[in-house]
Amino acid sequence: MPEADQSEPKQFRPDVPQARTPFFVKGAGAYDWGMQNRLARIFRPDSGRTAMLAVDHGYFQGPTTGLERIDLDIAPLVVHADALMLTRGSLRSSIPASMTGGIVLRASGGPSILKDLSDEQIALDIEDALRLGASAVAVQVFIGGECESQTVINMTRLVDAGLRFGMPVLAVTAVGRELTRDARYLGLATRICAELGAQIVKTYYCEEGFADITAGCPVPIVMAGGKKLSERDALEMAYRAIDQGAAGVDMGRNIFQSACPAAMIQAVAAVVHEMERPERAHQRYLDLKAAIDRGRQKSGKG
Repeated sequence: MPEADQSEPKQFRPDVPQARTPFFVKGAGAYDWGMQNRLARIFRPDSGRTAMLAVDHGYFQGPTTGLERIDLDIAPLVVHADALMLTRGSLRSSIPASMTGGIVLRASGGPSILKDLSDEQIALDIEDALRLGASAVAVQVFIGGECESQTVINMTRLVDAGLRFGMPVLAVTAVGRELTRDARYLGLATRICAELGAQIVKTYYCEEGFADITAGCPVPIVMAGGKKLSERDALEMAYRAIDQGAAGVDMGRNIFQSACPAAMIQAVAAVVHEMERPERAHQRYLDLKAAIDRGRQKSGKG
């Protein structure tokens, strides 16, 4: 039997009210503790934002350039990312279990680039996401696509499952070639996802009206990186998105197809968390790249 606690007097401090710390993620104040905790693995409490690395492209387009060897090219980058967005196959096979950042698992799939991409189904059981320690699950939502309703229902089914187990859902507003990436469309798509329960929405940046999109969405918006740009242009886009209300970025090709991915992800993180201006962030990228290149030359790996 443990000894009885005999210390006196006890410090109940009845004059001090119970602490009530408001949760820092937009729209998440009423969520259960488990869901808030998972969101806090994705969004940094000090800035309220996230610099995510998206490497889930292979689920529909196979061995994408820059992702041929996730174990060699992506695993070393995870220390610089707040969260990693990927498939369960890549996570199990290629990412060390010692990773401490957030994990966002791709939960929808079906067609390849050879078919209609909007014809997706749920491709991940919520129990497997829990088994893998995921911080969130991600699903494509094709507003305006051929299979729009099906993808919306995919999302709501995951939201229902997520609410049962405390698992956030990230809705990705997918845009087909025939759709315009303007504020009117993106505002429609992001609001629909949030209204139907998604805890995070990922969408593209647009030059005009992006601040209205973020203001009109009651949950955090994370900017998608989109097509490959120059490092300077990608940092400029990230800065504008954050400045106009985005809660972070989820970049893929603009990091893993960069001339120096390790330097680029650190420069992106500086923009996201420190609001470092694009010109300074680009110089940081160049300085880090030069240092990494020198290290490779010394080790004989250059």
